[in-house]
Amino acid sequence: MTAVVNTPAGERTGPLERLRALHGEGRLVEEYRQVAGLLAELAAGAPAGASADPGRDLARAGQLLARLDPAEVLARHEGLETVTAAVTGHSTLGALTAPLTAELARHGVVLKTTTADYGSWLRDLRDTGSELYAQGVDLALCVLDAQLVFDELPHPWRAEDLEQAVAAKLRLLASLAARYVEHGTGTLVLNTVPLLPVHTRQLVDARSRARIGIAWREFNAGLLRLALDHERVRVVDLDPLVAAGGPVNEPRLAAYAKAQLGEELLGAYAREVGHLVRALRGRAKKVLVVDLDNTLWDGILGDDGPEGIAAATTFRGEAFGRFQRVVAQLGSQGVLLAVSSKNDQEAVLGVLRDHPDMVLREGDFVRVNANWEPKDGNLLDIARRLNLGVDSFVFVDDSPFECGLVASSLPQVAVVRLDEEPALHVERLLADGWFDVAALTAEDRVRADQYRTEAARQDLLDGAGSMEEYLARLDVRVSLSPVREHEVARASQITLRTNQFNLTTERLQAADVRARMEADEHLVLAVRATDRFGDNGLVGLVLVRTAQDGWHIDNALLSCRVFARGIEQAALAAVLERARLAGAPAVHARFRPTAKNGKVRGLYPSLGFAESGEDAAGEVSFRHDLADLPEVPGHVALAADFGPAPGRGA
Repeated sequence: MTAVVNTPAGERTGPLERLRALHGEGRLVEEYRQVAGLLAELAAGAPAGASADPGRDLARAGQLLARLDPAEVLARHEGLETVTAAVTGHSTLGALTAPLTAELARHGVVLKTTTADYGSWLRDLRDTGSELYAQGVDLALCVLDAQLVFDELPHPWRAEDLEQAVAAKLRLLASLAARYVEHGTGTLVLNTVPLLPVHTRQLVDARSRARIGIAWREFNAGLLRLALDHERVRVVDLDPLVAAGGPVNEPRLAAYAKAQLGEELLGAYAREVGHLVRALRGRAKKVLVVDLDNTLWDGILGDDGPEGIAAATTFRGEAFGRFQRVVAQLGSQGVLLAVSSKNDQEAVLGVLRDHPDMVLREGDFVRVNANWEPKDGNLLDIARRLNLGVDSFVFVDDSPFECGLVASSLPQVAVVRLDEEPALHVERLLADGWFDVAALTAEDRVRADQYRTEAARQDLLDGAGSMEEYLARLDVRVSLSPVREHEVARASQITLRTNQFNLTTERLQAADVRARMEADEHLVLAVRATDRFGDNGLVGLVLVRTAQDGWHIDNALLSCRVFARGIEQAALAAVLERARLAGAPAVHARFRPTAKNGKVRGLYPSLGFAESGEDAAGEVSFRHDLADLPEVPGHVALAADFGPAPGRGA
C-alpha cells in the first residue's frame, strides 16, 4: 500500500519534499519502496516542486537516505539488492557518500559503505588486510585526483619532472591493480584524473605545456588500459563528465579542506558508479521503446500528415534526425527497438518505409505498436510478444501524461522524459547509461535479427496442426560443449541477464567464468542452438561441479528467446548420460526460487530428479540416481562434446 504524505491543502510538493516529509515523520524506512520512484523524478527534474539542479537535489536526498540503517531497511523489505562499497582516495571524499547512496537507491540498491581516512589510498591498496580487501566488498572505490602527482613534484618543477612522475605513478597503480585482482574479492574502481589550468599555467612556455599535456593524456590512457588488462578493474573516465558539467572543484575547498574533486563532479562520478553497478549485476536494459510525434520526428503525423513532419531539412528537424541516429546506434549494439505511438498503424508504417527524412526504418524495429490504446498496455503487449519482462524496458516520450502513466502503472520501466526542445533529446536518452554492459558480444550485434525471425517461427506455429508438428518442422539442433575463450563474455552475460530460466540466479563476471573453466572440478558447458530459420548462437549454460558424492549442477540457464523447444531437456539429458558414463554415483541439483523463475520449478522433477530437501530460504535440493535416464526429445538433434575442458588436460 502506498503511503500518503500529509501536506497543507493546495500545496504541491516535489519528490524531495515528499522524502523529507517521510523522514520527518519517521516513516522513511517503512515506506522505502517509494524511494526509487521519487529519486527517478528527482533525476529527471520533472515534477512541480523540483529545483533546477537535479544533481544537488539527489545529493540532498542521499543525505537523508545515508542516515538510515541499511540492515533495518533490508529487514523490512525482502528482496532489495545491496552493494557493499569501500571508499578510499587521495583527497577529502566526505561529499561522495550522499550522491552515491542516492544514485544506487534510485536503482533499487541499498548501499553499505565505509570511507577510509584522508589520503590513505596507497596504504589501503597495498594492505590486503584493509577494508578494500574485506570479504564481501563488492566495490573498492579508489578516487584519484591530480594532487596525487603534483604533491610529489620538486620545487620548482619542470616538464621532465612531471613526465617522470606520471610514468612512475602509472607503474605503481598498475602493480596495485594487479595486487587487488589477486587478493581482493570485489571490483576495483579507479578513475582518470583531470588536469587543471592551475597546473598547466605554472609553466609559462608553450612547449613545456604541450609536453605535460601529452604526458598527462598518456597517464590517463594508461589508467584506462588497466580496465582492458583486468576483468575486475573498472576505470571511470572523468574527462567527459568534466566537459559536460561544472568545475572540477571549488578552489577554496580544495585549498583548505583538501577536497580536490568538487560536489558536482563527485555527483556525476556517483551516477557513473550507479551505471557500473547495474552492468555488474546484469541489470542493463534490453528494449528501447520510443514515441514518434515530437519524439522521433518533428510534428504530429495525424494532424500534419507525412508532408508536415520532419527529421531533416529544417533546424528542428535536424535535431530529431540526430536523435534517430543515436537510437539507431544503440540498436546496432543489441538494444531492441520498438515503437509505442498514438497513431494509425498504416500511416506510421508508411512514414517508416517511405519518408525521405527517416534514419530509422520499419526493419530497425522488432515491434511497432501504433494504435489508440493506453501506452502502459502497449508496453505490456510488446513485452509479451518478445517474451521479456517490462523491467528490461526504457520508455521515451515527450508527453508528461504518458510518462506519468507508465511511471505509475509500470514502475519497473525506466522512463526518459523529453520536452519540447529536441536538441536535448540525445543527452536525456544517454544520461543514465541504461544499456551499459561490461562487454559487447557477437550475439548482441545480431540480437535484433534473431528477435525478428520470431515472426517467421510464429507463422510456422500458426500453420502447424499441433505443437508436436511445429517442433518437428522447426528442425532444432543443439550442441553442448565447453565454453570457448571467445565466448567467455557471452557466458557471463547469460548469468547476469537471464532471470526467467535461471535455476539458482548465481551471477558470474567474466573472471568468475574463466576461473571455473580453469578449475579441474568444474565444467562450464555452453548450450548453442540453431533451427530452420537460422543460428540462435550461445543461448544457455550448464554449470557442473564434480565431487566424491557425484556431479553437482550448480546452475542451468537458458535464454527466453528459445523457450519451449526441448533445448533444456536435451542438454540436461546429455549431462546425466555423461555423468553415468563417468561413473558418478548421482547427479545433484538445486532450485532457488525468485520472483521470476517460478516457471522452471518443475524442470528437474520432469527429468527424473527426486526432491531431497528444502532449506529455510526455500531452496530445493534434488538428486538423480542415474538408473533411469531421460531421453533427448525426438525433434531435437543433439551433438554433445564434454572435453577436454580447459584446465583438464588431454
